[in-house]
Amino acid sequence: MAVIFKEHKQIPREQLKALYEDAEWYAYTKDMDQLEQALSCSLYVLSAWEKDKLVGLIRVVGDGLTIVYIQDILVLASQQNNGIASDLMHQTLYKFSGVRQKVLLTEEAPNVRHFYEKNGFRSCDVGTLVAFAKMD
Repeated sequence: MAVIFKEHKQIPREQLKALYEDAEWYAYTKDMDQLEQALSCSLYVLSAWEKDKLVGLIRVVGDGLTIVYIQDILVLASQQNNGIASDLMHQTLYKFSGVRQKVLLTEEAPNVRHFYEKNGFRSCDVGTLVAFAKMD
């Protein structure tokens, strides 16, 4: 079945909640009003749909000129390894191809590292980059 991509920030609450909970990102879904507001205030949101079902999403924050930060990229577990995350990433990187700094922060896992490295990202534990994060 074909996946359709849509650039929009208003996604039905139940679909949004189902996607984030499928990824076990419960910190986001404990306050759905806040999650919906976060999408609304994001620089860019690209979603992936199979018929009327939300199957993936990428969310970008930043100024869109000098820096973009990939805040979220999620695909339903049942739809992973079908190229949806790669399509979301490629379309987003193309849209912001003129932006010098493209940043993301994620948990360490071999498959996660491989995905980001194949999309041109370098880990800050290699080379001259340093990354700092404060998580409250």
